Amino acid sequence: MRKVSYLASLALATCALFTSCSNESDVVKQDEVSDAVMAKLVNAGFDVTNQAPIVFENGYLVEGDIYMTDADIDNLKEGLRLPVEEQYSTDNLVSTSGSRVITVYAPVGGRNGYSSGMIAGLDLAIARYNAQNLEISFQRVTSSGGADISMTRLSKRDERRGVLGSAGFPTSSGDPYNQIKMSGILESSYGLSTEGIATIIAHEMGHCIGFRHTDFFDRSISCGGGTANEGDGGVGANHIPGTPTGATASAKSWMLACTDGGDRPFNNADETALDYLY
Repeated sequence: MRKVSYLASLALATCALFTSCSNESDVVKQDEVSDAVMAKLVNAGFDVTNQAPIVFENGYLVEGDIYMTDADIDNLKEGLRLPVEEQYSTDNLVSTSGSRVITVYAPVGGRNGYSSGMIAGLDLAIARYNAQNLEISFQRVTSSGGADISMTRLSKRDERRGVLGSAGFPTSSGDPYNQIKMSGILESSYGLSTEGIATIIAHEMGHCIGFRHTDFFDRSISCGGGTANEGDGGVGANHIPGTPTGATASAKSWMLACTDGGDRPFNNADETALDYLY
């Protein structure tokens, strides 16, 4: 996310940039994250200072676009600070058996559906992945029944408080994370292009198949503010061979923690990372 959670995340409207985290001044007191949860996140290595977690849905939004429940947080391992490299993956990845089609559902129109512009962004995100000729491919379907990933709208409240998107990581059984929550106002309120929307959705899809933020070791690279190392978060942050050391905002990786809402198709290092994993 998050400048997009950025997704996923992922944060997009902090200062002059968009962020997929909320504006803390808009969060009411009953939505404050407990000290116990904060302590567990800190122990796992997550930064809770520069990117404060917020209460979200039936859990929490961590690092701007990573959705975690209380059970997820209870199962986190003690985190580690890891060295500077370019691309990272989680311990769990999607099982492909040589080839796997991941179906994605998104509601169209109506009060809780997406506009044609948002759907165009989703279709472009899918096309970008499929153009890489990986062992995984994506297909948008028109029914939520049996879909591997459902992309559903955030609540109006979360949209108003600046949340742009969220996702999680693959399961231990080798399935992609099954839900992406996306704002439905990226076009109407933020003025994002189809390409900008596709970048944010592709970021959250990246989390679903096991990608961490490219600059997770120092979120200030894309988000600004103080140096913040996310650590492995108890879910793993494994360097992907063949990707360069360091990360720069100018390289415009689709998995940078934060974005200005512009277009970020896969760069060379991104393509190397995708090809290595899948």
